[in-house]
Amino acid sequence: MEQERKPRVAITHGDTNGVGYELIFKIFDAPEMLELCTPIIYGSPKVASFHRKALDMQTQFNIISEAADAKENRVNLLTTFDEEIKVELGQPSEEAANAARKALKRAIVDVQQGQADVLVMAPDTLPDFLSKEPEVLRVRIANDLRIALITNQMAIKDVPESITRQKIVEKGKIMHTCLRRDLCISSPRIAILALNPPTGNEADPWGEEEKEMIIPAIEELEQMNLQVFGPYTADTLFGDYNFTKFDGVLAMYHDQGLTPLKTLTNEDCISLSTGMPFVCTSAETGVQYDIAGKGCADEAPLRRAIYLGIDVFRNRLNYDEPMGNPLPKLYKEKRDDSERARFTVPKFKDKEETEKE
Repeated sequence: MEQERKPRVAITHGDTNGVGYELIFKIFDAPEMLELCTPIIYGSPKVASFHRKALDMQTQFNIISEAADAKENRVNLLTTFDEEIKVELGQPSEEAANAARKALKRAIVDVQQGQADVLVMAPDTLPDFLSKEPEVLRVRIANDLRIALITNQMAIKDVPESITRQKIVEKGKIMHTCLRRDLCISSPRIAILALNPPTGNEADPWGEEEKEMIIPAIEELEQMNLQVFGPYTADTLFGDYNFTKFDGVLAMYHDQGLTPLKTLTNEDCISLSTGMPFVCTSAETGVQYDIAGKGCADEAPLRRAIYLGIDVFRNRLNYDEPMGNPLPKLYKEKRDDSERARFTVPKFKDKEETEKE
């Protein structure tokens, strides 16, 4: 069966002057990792050899030119460019960025064509191009906190005009599907943050964006029988750990979501770019120029990104299999409005209590 074989994991080498190769070598120095997957490193044998020598590591790799040639129980290195490049550990350069870009483009093509099952991106300095696609939602994950953003990579002054009801609805639907299909949460609860603090007027507590975009979007998602709640201010949701009552959070902008994520969790977060036909994960550690080549980079976040990618790949197989040959409907389903009662419970009631009801 398809799901019984080892997943083929395409791993890009990231910025060639950063810690990408060090992380990869450390991860696959543990032989048990090869029992979980067949890794295909997208990069350069010459650059890999430079890093291996600089780090005094003994990791062996099987050089290939096509993903189809990848061998199980080996670290496969797929050559994405042949030209010589200068490796300057710890120094940003256009050459290093181009090398990362070539590896990423080739890996994406192979995953799209089914030559690999999962794409894992090592740290690089490339723009987050995936999040710019409207159908893609980047979910940051640390411990049990999962946060996605309505807007990406923009100045605070541009955020209000970028928030639309349609965008919130679309990203709410993608988040819901991600939690169910990718992360196996059967009945996910999603909290949506406000953009503005309350006005202080109990009769009219919200600002223009909440009244015209955010609240109508929440109501539209509720009409789809999705368990979405809000809007909440960030201090209300995160300050008293109320986020633990939810399976996912949609924040309006970068600092509103990622500052609490990195403050409240005790591990570096990883990310899942969902909404695409293939699985894509990455570690949120950055290229770490300051420690490149010193052998002290922590490989744990990238390892977790690999684990997550493998889990999501298998979860999707299990989720999609029953949908492949659905039974024909023999009757017209009636809408059960009793489900609306779910949204009248106190907003921060425990999930267990909600399920009992």
